[in-house]
Parts: sequence; structure tokens; C-alpha cells
Amino acid sequence: MTISEKVAYLKGLAEGLNLDTEKSKEGKLISVMIGIMEELAMSVEDLEENALNLGEEIDVLSDDLADVEEVVFDEDDDDMEDYDDDWFEVECPTCGADIVVDDEALADGEVECPGCGTRYAMELSDDDEEEAGETPED
Repeated sequence: MTISEKVAYLKGLAEGLNLDTEKSKEGKLISVMIGIMEELAMSVEDLEENALNLGEEIDVLSDDLADVEEVVFDEDDDDMEDYDDDWFEVECPTCGADIVVDDEALADGEVECPGCGTRYAMELSDDDEEEAGETPED
């Protein structure tokens, strides 16, 4: 039973008692209280309906956002699948292109810029080894 139905039932009970709402103070009080309850019940039902509508709109937006996330983040994932987890990017000082430096480039000792073809020597200094958690040999 909804709130409006309960208030309507209460109103019917009050009318069945044949309360004098004109002269009796109690009758006036009960009549006003039932009127307020009717207004509250209508407001609550409107709020519930709005909440359901908003929930449906949020579901639609959530689905749309999931589609957008799939497009945006899957592209990045596809581009990075070729690289190991142990890599980083640096900017080429000549052309500004991104150069991927991975374990293989560090082992080779040099890396080539994909944009301009310039080759750069890669060398780990003692400071870099200490930052990476390795201790330099004496």
C-alpha cells in the first residue's frame, strides 16, 4: 500500500466518524492534519518518481561512459602491448618525439629516435644504479 493510499484510508476513517470540522477543535485539528498528510504523500511520491527517473538516466550515462572508456583506454593499451613493464619515455632533444627506453635499449647502450633517426648513447651512472636499488661495485 502506498503512502497516498494509507492517507486516503485514514481520511475515509475520519469522515466515517462524522467529526464536526467546523465547531469541534479536535475535528478541525484532525482535518488539517489529514490535509497536510495528503500533501506530504504527494510530495513523497513525486520524489520517488524523480529518483527512479534519475536512476534510469544515470544507468544510460554510465553505459555511455563505459563505451567511451573502452575506446579511450583500449587504444592506449593496444599501443603499449609491445613494450615490457620496464620502460620509460624520454623526449628527443632534436625533434621532440617520444623515445621509448626499455631494458633492451639499456643493454645495447644506445637508442634511436623514431622521429629524426638520431642515435643517443644510454649509460647508467652510479647515481642511476643506486636509485634503481643496485649498489655500485667498489
